[in-house]
Amino acid sequence: NVPLSVSHEILPEYREYERTSTVTINAYLQPLMGAYLNRLKTDVPHLRVMQSSGGSISADVAASEPVRTILSGPAGGVVGALGVARRAGFENIITFDMGGTSTDVALCDAPEGMRMTNEAHVAGLPVAVNMMDIHTVGAGGGSIARVDAGGSLRVGPESAGANPGPACYGRGVLPTVTDANLVLGRFGGMGLLGGEFKLDEKRAHDALNELAREMSAQAGRRVSVMEAALGVVRVVNTNMERALRVISVERGYDPREFMLLPFGGAGGLHAVELARALRIPRVIAPMSAGALSALGALASDVVKDWSRTLMLKAMKETNAKIEKTFREMEREARAALGREGFSLTRQRHEKSLAVRYQGQSFELAIKWKRGARIVEDFHRAHHARYGYAQGANEVEIVSARLRSIGIVEKVRAESARRASSKKSTATPREHKIIHFAEGQARAGIYAREELKTGARLRTPCIVTEYSATTLVPPGVHAFVDELSNLIIELRSRSD
Repeated sequence: NVPLSVSHEILPEYREYERTSTVTINAYLQPLMGAYLNRLKTDVPHLRVMQSSGGSISADVAASEPVRTILSGPAGGVVGALGVARRAGFENIITFDMGGTSTDVALCDAPEGMRMTNEAHVAGLPVAVNMMDIHTVGAGGGSIARVDAGGSLRVGPESAGANPGPACYGRGVLPTVTDANLVLGRFGGMGLLGGEFKLDEKRAHDALNELAREMSAQAGRRVSVMEAALGVVRVVNTNMERALRVISVERGYDPREFMLLPFGGAGGLHAVELARALRIPRVIAPMSAGALSALGALASDVVKDWSRTLMLKAMKETNAKIEKTFREMEREARAALGREGFSLTRQRHEKSLAVRYQGQSFELAIKWKRGARIVEDFHRAHHARYGYAQGANEVEIVSARLRSIGIVEKVRAESARRASSKKSTATPREHKIIHFAEGQARAGIYAREELKTGARLRTPCIVTEYSATTLVPPGVHAFVDELSNLIIELRSRSD
């Protein structure tokens, strides 16, 4: 009963350091994950586990290869977000998952959809299995605000977690992002979980007041509690904006060509301000945003990743060997999916090559199909990613990769509840004063479940629901689409 990790099974690819690191992490996780999943599957038959690449695997595979599940939660969110976007008619999205401890961001574009990588790092160690290209920062609702030794305001990565949690939860005393949003009035007086979880505004105010005193001592002037709260939001937004730039601008993408899709319990409170900073023209806030990662996991297909090292020069003469390699992998993949009950009609196989210029230490994934012009495709991909191509350099194919998908029956999206034939302006339940950097404003409070399809919202406003809260600041258009998504269209202040 000794767990065994074998590198040629976990990662049958060239590069011994990355392979050793990956299999070592797998061996470290095996005892804990194996024991947990073995107990769980006795009560839950046909258990599947989300993996970092956006598909699910059986509990047995997850127990023996837990390294494939490191980013399982965030990956489920991206799958769910992409499903929401596609049903609404959008393809190019940036996902923004803000929870209590961290924020996870990813970019999806047509026609590829989810972006993958084999160059991820966890705790400074390379993990070379296929996983989504998700960037994580220590910025969440529980991130703690403090004044550092140099007198600067810092937010995170330290977090109050769920216990003791933000000061407003009634147990902690340190100021957090959630406390700042509460003091600024951005929960609309509703608390959390649809009002079931009450927030202690006095404790939040006291925690921010202590922070304001520290800031005042450094600034040489009085800093108010509201200024301190706005400062906390501004700093955490800057941290998250930097993360969004990493997966968009630094990858060669223009954020103006994408829409932002926030989820997680805190995503909707910061999404529009971040979209403005990046000049993203539209935000789509889905229903039940706090549960979108779970919905994505339910909607995920079974996915198996296969790879073989090739180390070939890219030329027409090597195409036959590439095709032979893919045929062998696909035969193995079809049999494996067949053993899990997937007929050939419920299987899909996606082929790609890891390609580089000779002498480079990194590769780009290039789609493969019979007759593909790999060299030309690689030059274009390299130019798009890095801004240049080296047409005179020799191109090298490092490995062949096959992503095999067993298509599962999808969870049906909830249909719109109360479709309206005409668009009308919704009436808020009440109004509250909320605070922005430009000053305070009177904002309407809307209950998400009461909004009809086609309803237009007066801004600024706050939209509350059981698992999330969405802040809609002044100067934007907001309406509910036919799938009950809240669409927020940004415009310049001069419009």
